[in-house]
Order: sequence, then C-alpha cells, then structure tokens
Amino acid sequence: MFHRIFLFAIIISLFLSSCSSKGLNAPENSILTLRPYWHNGTWVFDDPRVNLVKEPFVAGIPEMISYISKDIPNAKKGFRLLFSAKPFPGYQLKLTWIREANGGNWYYSEELKKEGWLCPALFKYYKAAPKEIYGKAEPINE
Repeated sequence: MFHRIFLFAIIISLFLSSCSSKGLNAPENSILTLRPYWHNGTWVFDDPRVNLVKEPFVAGIPEMISYISKDIPNAKKGFRLLFSAKPFPGYQLKLTWIREANGGNWYYSEELKKEGWLCPALFKYYKAAPKEIYGKAEPINE
C-alpha cells in the first residue's frame, strides 16, 4: 500500500511540474532562435514548443525587426532571429528594459532611438523580463 501511495505522489508531482512549466525558461546566457515572417502587415512567428502560432510583434518592434533584417533577401518569407539576455558575438541590436505595462514590457533601442513593446509571450522564454535583450537576424540557408 505504501508503494502505491508513494508512486501516486511521484506521478502527481511530475504532472504538476510539467503543467507549471509552460515556457522554455531559458538561462540568461542562452541564445534562442525564432523564425519571423511577414503576415497581414506585421512580423509574426510560430513556436510549437510553447504553443504560439502567428504570434505578432507590435508597438515598435516590427520596425526594429525590419531594421535588422533589411539586408536579408526575401526576409518577409522568413529568417532566423537569434536573441539572448546576454551579449553574443555579432549581435546587431541591443534593447534595454524601461518599464512594464499591460502585461508586457517596453524596451528601448539606443541605436534606433525607439521604444518597442514585447507582449507577455516573452514569459514563454524567460521567467522574468530580461534587463537587456540582444538580437541578430540571419538568412535561413536550407
């Protein structure tokens, strides 16, 4: 009887931990990738790992994405976006956290002198909003 209760407790514990981890919760030094593409007038991305489909970038972020992808042929069909909470070799754009609002977070690009809002989908990748986000656009060579 004790073994059944113990086994049941382990199963419930594993179930609850898998339910609570709905995101990737990447370490700060990880470089993550997305594949943005143009859809209905803005940049969007799909990420089946975290159940996102046609997740749009809004409020200043599309202009930032257009800026870093401008030299990629046919970028609107899709490109690789690398991003990290820490600097990495060859990053093109640094965003600095400025405030929380409407469930998301506003970031500022010193280079572009522009603010952009990242929606709560950010928390699918990080437990807390990073103080800085570094990004780079690359072509997809398939």
